[in-house]
Amino acid sequence: MATKTEDPKLKSKADEEKEERSILDALERESKEFDKDAEIDRILHAFSLDAYAVLDLQPGVPTSEIKLIFRKKSLLIHPDKTTNPSAPAAFDKLKKAEGTLMDEKSREKLDEAIADARHLLMRAHKFTADSPEMKAGGMSEDLKVEWRKKTVEVLVDNEARRRKQVKAQMQEEGREQRKVEAEEGQRKRRREHEVAWEQTREKRIDSWRTFATKGGGGKEGGGAGSGGGGGERKKKKMKVLG
Repeated sequence: MATKTEDPKLKSKADEEKEERSILDALERESKEFDKDAEIDRILHAFSLDAYAVLDLQPGVPTSEIKLIFRKKSLLIHPDKTTNPSAPAAFDKLKKAEGTLMDEKSREKLDEAIADARHLLMRAHKFTADSPEMKAGGMSEDLKVEWRKKTVEVLVDNEARRRKQVKAQMQEEGREQRKVEAEEGQRKRRREHEVAWEQTREKRIDSWRTFATKGGGGKEGGGAGSGGGGGERKKKKMKVLG
């Protein structure tokens, strides 16, 4: 029975297609790794105090958008999905930024700082709230960059003020603690003195009794001797002059 031979041309074409798919897959993997590395680098260089910048979001976005972007970026740079050694640090920074924006009070403080930076920008350019340049769709890229820079300045100033307050509070707490410790030490010494005084009470009483007994007898004897001697003392004659 004759065997069917494959057409060399068909085999060659199939190999070429397989090789082409392999090359495309490799390029896609490299492209994904490049995207991961670029995103990791961007996150690490973003200003840490600006959670919006870390997540690459605009201020005022809804909570649902924050969750969506965090999920996408966390899957992209997760340490288990890339060999980049900086992935853990970037992932931690991304997670911290997401936590800041999901916390109502923390996000409110950040939004206030960004609003302050916006007012500084308006003052610098003599804009008003109604100026077209300050509208959501009318702000140029240059103004957005300047707004980011002023936001950094405000956040740095706020952080410096916060640290100064914390330091002053710690110093005050330290003074209060030292005062409490000093008072406690004084009370402890007073208690120890009272205990020691009470423990030697009987000994002091016995010592006083012994002293009183010996001291009283000596006094009486001394008085008698003193009186006898005075009786025997002879009076001196006075010499008359002239």
